[in-house]
Amino acid sequence: MLQTVGTVTGVVILLAVLWEARDALLLVYVSALIAMGLSPLVRLIEQPNRQGTKRRVPRWLAILSIYGILVAVVVFLGLLVIPPLVSQGAALWARLPAEFNRLQTFLISHKLMVHRVTLEEAVQNAPSGTGGNAVGTVLVAISSLIGGIFGLITILILTFYLLIEAGAMFEYLVRFVPRGRRADLATAARQGVTKVSAWLRAHFILAGVMGTFAAIGLGLMGVPYFYVIALIAAIGETIPIVGPVIGGVTAVAVALTVSPKLALIVGAYFLVLHQLEANVLVPKIMERSVGVSPVAVLVALLIGGSLMGLAGAILAIPTAALLSVIIEEIAADREARIQRIK
Repeated sequence: MLQTVGTVTGVVILLAVLWEARDALLLVYVSALIAMGLSPLVRLIEQPNRQGTKRRVPRWLAILSIYGILVAVVVFLGLLVIPPLVSQGAALWARLPAEFNRLQTFLISHKLMVHRVTLEEAVQNAPSGTGGNAVGTVLVAISSLIGGIFGLITILILTFYLLIEAGAMFEYLVRFVPRGRRADLATAARQGVTKVSAWLRAHFILAGVMGTFAAIGLGLMGVPYFYVIALIAAIGETIPIVGPVIGGVTAVAVALTVSPKLALIVGAYFLVLHQLEANVLVPKIMERSVGVSPVAVLVALLIGGSLMGLAGAILAIPTAALLSVIIEEIAADREARIQRIK
């Protein structure tokens, strides 16, 4: 009885500790997923021989080369995107009073507004609660930005060390598995790495498809800086739920500087793109690349989003892929036991 009570108490304490450390564990999990996804690329750059004993490129150098390429891509995209966005934002700000007056003219002509107001009056008549919390909102935003930067740095460093120590950590953990099951564990680990790596590749495929369709559609409609908007849409495609919305809002905002009619057409176009992406492209591409059925993809996105919001939606599909590997191994082991009994 005392042993049972002690075991239950220990489990409860362990669960409480894990719950309190959930943010740190989430960083570790994200780092592990990224390490699994980059592992085949690192091995390709290393170019080991068939026995896996000699490497033409040290592992640490292969990882740093990948990091260097990612940083170069981010800098290039920033140099490509930021200047047009700044100029477009300045032009929109300069045209804001005229667009505001045009909107008021439309509302007055349709009896939706009684008299004109200036921008200053609109700001002064804004709800008083928003102004009092402005400083607090800015501080919270700055704090969140700093926390996100430190979290990203932590993930990059932890991913680096996980890739460096992957072999040693697996050899250490496999010691706790019976000898007869170690081969099955190694097979499951390889399958998990393959699926997570395929998930990363699928994200790049989705980004390329959505960026291409956005560029073609916006270019044909004559939207300014359509290549920048297409790039934002492609990058946003890597962020479930929120990413496509960011691309659509950016496209509508830029089209609004041309005419409200163009903005309406662009909004409808991105709405159709988003529906195709969410209900057709993501399930099909993930099924073909990761091996997870469309139903499982949609269910995983819904459950992950409801449990952990944006982070849960991002991690839903690779988690579902890893769970599928575990379930397949359990089912295979059960079938093997049944065969031995027969």
